[in-house]
Amino acid sequence: MNKKILFVEDDPTLGFVVKDHLTLEGYEIEWIKDGKAALETFEKNTDFNLCVFDVMLPKLDGFELAKKVRTKNKQIPILFLTAKSLQEDRLHALRIGADDYLTKPFSIEELVLKIEVFLRRSVISQIENVKDEASKDTPIQLGKYIFDVKNLSLLAPSQKKYSLTSREAELLELFCKNKEQVLRREFILKELWGDDDYFLGRSLDVFISRLRKYLKEDENLQIENIPRVGFKITEDK
Repeated sequence: MNKKILFVEDDPTLGFVVKDHLTLEGYEIEWIKDGKAALETFEKNTDFNLCVFDVMLPKLDGFELAKKVRTKNKQIPILFLTAKSLQEDRLHALRIGADDYLTKPFSIEELVLKIEVFLRRSVISQIENVKDEASKDTPIQLGKYIFDVKNLSLLAPSQKKYSLTSREAELLELFCKNKEQVLRREFILKELWGDDDYFLGRSLDVFISRLRKYLKEDENLQIENIPRVGFKITEDK
């Protein structure tokens, strides 16, 4: 079955080009031209595999659309299309729950590659669940937290439950697998994003900040910054 993408872009030329190319790549594209209609479409259809949102949209902008989508589905990957000159837009997109972004103008090939990365990870995750279901079904004890990898959730000591995005869960799982070890920035970026350029480094900083907020109830659990090197998650006994 073709993977289904919710694509929201009000520029008719760009929208047509992107939809045409992605359709040729074998994806099923639902192209919507305003944020309000996109939200209504998302609420009626639960079988989308990925979302691609422009930021500047009529009726409901991409940021607000993403926030509302996240209340309905924490796991679906969200990829933003942002203006090249607005760095803050890109960082804000990540802070509100986006998984990645592309700056305009962008190449269709780059968009296709990013989509393939997200969907491939989803398939690999499903295969891993089949091969090692017992392991995936076993939550990870992380300090005073319980990290449910399979269901992308983090249970805090106060019993507050955080629903993680795919990218947040991938990053936290990487830390859990390498507890007390320094992970170099370039290693993390290549593992999760496939590259280690400057703007992806800023993206990583945003995700680290979000994980720190989730983990703040356990004062013995820290994601340490190792200057000019990377990060390390530590647990003081």
